Amino acid sequence: MSSSEPSHAGRQRLLVIAPHGSYRTSAFVAAASRLGVEVLIASEGRHSIVSHYARGLHLDLSDEEASLQQILDEAASRPFGGIVGTDDSTTGLAARAAAILGLPHNPPEAVRLGWRKDLARNCLRRAGLPVPRYRCLDLRRPLAPQIADLVYPLVVKPVALSGSRGVIRTDNERALKQAVARIGAIIQGEERLPAEVAQTLLLEAFIPGEEVAVEGMLQAGRLQILSVFDKPDPLDGPFFEETYYTTPSRHPPAVLAEVKRVVQAACTAYGLREGPVHAECRLNGEGVWILEVAARTIGGLCGRLLQFGTGYMLEELVLAQAMGQPLPMTARRDAAGVLMIPIPQAGILKRVEGLLEAQRVEYIESVEIQIREGHELVPLPEGASYLGFMFARAPSAAEAEAALRRAHACLNIIVAPLWKISVA
Repeated sequence: MSSSEPSHAGRQRLLVIAPHGSYRTSAFVAAASRLGVEVLIASEGRHSIVSHYARGLHLDLSDEEASLQQILDEAASRPFGGIVGTDDSTTGLAARAAAILGLPHNPPEAVRLGWRKDLARNCLRRAGLPVPRYRCLDLRRPLAPQIADLVYPLVVKPVALSGSRGVIRTDNERALKQAVARIGAIIQGEERLPAEVAQTLLLEAFIPGEEVAVEGMLQAGRLQILSVFDKPDPLDGPFFEETYYTTPSRHPPAVLAEVKRVVQAACTAYGLREGPVHAECRLNGEGVWILEVAARTIGGLCGRLLQFGTGYMLEELVLAQAMGQPLPMTARRDAAGVLMIPIPQAGILKRVEGLLEAQRVEYIESVEIQIREGHELVPLPEGASYLGFMFARAPSAAEAEAALRRAHACLNIIVAPLWKISVA
């Protein structure tokens, strides 16, 4: 660190709690290195070939009480200067540990509201924020009486999965019954979900309009917007696979001011006070609608778009905030975009052709394929990952978007059928 950067003397070790294989882990490790602080990764990765997992603190994240005690024991042997949870499944544990250790944190119940979509809807309604018609569906009870008087179109979703997994639009009762069965099968594969969560679905009225993602940082309850991402592709269902993100937003300043006001109000309603915020909103003639607000950074590798005038990465800002030493934030003036490369079909990935041509497109910074050849591809709503990512920087958001579309058109993704053998 240079002499002009803040000193972290005496608070040189950070704990980052991450599910094994999280996209975000390597970015946090790199950020800690840039800040000149030591990072310890806490995960399930005891037998991982990735050194930061293998050498880290090994937790059973399905047992939060035992994991919390391990963290406290480790802190007793050598204190932490801050604790960060990278993903929805770890932010609650991070908040609890930081609270006990007297480190900057959000109230654990506030973090829980960001994770539980049903509880969040109740909270937002009590706060007087726009909320679509909604109800919870109990998978243990007969379905017919619970859906007899519904008005369509509806969106049905699990109450505690992220990344649009299991989120399905339905336009009639027949489609709803099919969606409920499909989502139920997805939830059954999630062994770590508490029984209450695994037995509940959220039904809510479909909100038409354009969608934006908001990345922000809270300090003492006050929200600073880092970036608003436009999602130029329509997200009308039946599934809600996110593809293009571009920034800065092309919405008028008055609309963006209202986005900030509503997201701040949602954070206040939840009780969130410190650290990163990722929000998803729908915009239409009735105003700004909160889809979700989570106490974490943006998913995947998308945080790479958020470079700031000070030269700091998003993860550096998060780590410094977690240590109680926030860094100055000045947004870049250029435009950027990312394409989360969608999985075109289920099967086995054979190869991706056209990578060199895509990388040669003007304004494209990189094209990164995350799934290896020979591995299975699972599209939404069952899937939990993207094929890869494309990044672009350009003089304007429109030019960044156009570059990403041209580069994507260069790719030819070869997928072989997956043959499953059934035993009679």
